[in-house]
Amino acid sequence: MQTFGQFEHGAWQKVVKPYEDYFGNLTTQSVEALLDATGIARGLEVLDVASGPGYVAAAEARRGAVVTGLDFSSEMVAAARTRYPDVAFREGDAQALPFADRSFDAVTICFGLLHFPDADQALREAFRVLRPGGRIGFSVWAGAEKAVGFGAFLKAVQAHGNTEVGLPPGPPFFRFGDAQECRRTLEEVGFRSVRSVEFPQTWRFDSWQAWFDGVEASTVRTAALLRAQTPQAHAAIRAAIQEEARKYQRPDGRIELPMPAVLTTARKP
Repeated sequence: MQTFGQFEHGAWQKVVKPYEDYFGNLTTQSVEALLDATGIARGLEVLDVASGPGYVAAAEARRGAVVTGLDFSSEMVAAARTRYPDVAFREGDAQALPFADRSFDAVTICFGLLHFPDADQALREAFRVLRPGGRIGFSVWAGAEKAVGFGAFLKAVQAHGNTEVGLPPGPPFFRFGDAQECRRTLEEVGFRSVRSVEFPQTWRFDSWQAWFDGVEASTVRTAALLRAQTPQAHAAIRAAIQEEARKYQRPDGRIELPMPAVLTTARKP
């Protein structure tokens, strides 16, 4: 059976374009707020972990920072290099960063922490490569009840399908949406001055069908869960999402889903 890390890596190699299409306009909504909170500014040496298509690294470079973007997916790295040729991107593992101790002034992780098999180890590695006084900043989704775009699917599968479909066991998806858990974990690693704030975001789709199809095409765990359902359960889940979408539908038929982020920052003493 695949490990969780192998499962994630294989999936992210295949969803580069769908991720850009469906998540680009969502995950970028909180980028500037994350960079403000982390203190990204001209001249700082910054590592962006789980850089994906490169949105965050490019925003940091626009501020004048000296940026390295790192991702475990060679396909994501290739896409980021094509999109932002003036920014340095490389392939690597967040849990074993290929950099010397005290190499960076800041580390950012935008919606990547929940995809690491061992997030605690990734945070220890971020701590290691930071210089004294350096800062970490990361974003994650708020809890399932708040992040409707994901939470509605989890509820629908629980009500109409099967959640035990043989996927590799992974860490809790919304673990770091809890500010107390963030503080406990970061302070255990050695960070101080931990601060978490919720930032509003809205996921917009032309229709409920686009929402369903987008999640099925561009996510990893949720998409795999949907693919593993029986045809009857899949149809029932789809109908439940159609009904849920009515709560967020505009007069023109478009839907707007609350998808708040939790932004957390901390300092290395």
